[in-house]
Amino acid sequence: MSVKRIAVLVSGGGTNLQALIDAQRRGEMINGEIAAVISSKPGAYALERAARAGIPAYVTARKDYPSSRDMTAALVEQLKRLGIDLVVLAGFMVILTEEMVRAYPNAILNVHPALIPSFCGEGYYGLHVHEKALEYGVKVSGATVHFVSEECDGGPIVLQKAVPVEEGDTPETLQRRIMEQAEWVILPEAVSLFCQGRLRVEGRAVRILNQPNL
Repeated sequence: MSVKRIAVLVSGGGTNLQALIDAQRRGEMINGEIAAVISSKPGAYALERAARAGIPAYVTARKDYPSSRDMTAALVEQLKRLGIDLVVLAGFMVILTEEMVRAYPNAILNVHPALIPSFCGEGYYGLHVHEKALEYGVKVSGATVHFVSEECDGGPIVLQKAVPVEEGDTPETLQRRIMEQAEWVILPEAVSLFCQGRLRVEGRAVRILNQPNL
C-alpha cells in the first residue's frame, strides 16, 4: 500500500498540526506522511512549526481571492498538484465550498472541539463552542473527528473522546483540557486509521476495520 500524502490546512497557531507532527515523529502515523502545510494567512505560527519540522509550507490567503469559491478552486488545484491523498483541517478558519468535498470525498478530516451533534454547526468555532457548553451546564464535553461533508460539521463521525467539565471551568480552561486530552489524541489516530485504509463509510456511520480496506 503506497504511503498516503497528507496536507494539513491551518490558519493560526497550529497546535493540532503540532500534535500530528509529534505523532509522525513517534512513528504513530502509520502509512502516512505530512507532505504539505497550507495556511490561509501569511505569518501564521503554524508555518513556523512546519518549517521546524522540515515540512513544505504554502500560503493560500483568503484575501487574495474574490470569493470562498475562488479560493477553494485554487486550493483544490494546489492539492492535486501536490499529489495529496488526505486533507486535514486543523484550525482552518475559512469556509470551503462544495468543490473541495467533491474533489476529496471522504478524504477530508476535521477536528471539532465538542461531541457532535452538540455545539456544532455555523458559528460554533474556537472559544464560542466552550462558552456555549458551559452556558448549557453540560457535565462532559470533548472532541470529534469527522469526515467533512457539504453540511457544516455534519459529516460522518470517525472518532470521539469525552472530557469532563470541572467546577469553576472557564472557556479557556475547558478548551485547553479538551485539546490536551482529546483533540491531540484522536486527530492523529484518525489520520493513521485513514492512511492504513481502515475506515469504511457506511451512510452516516464510519466502521473501523481490523484489516485494511484495500
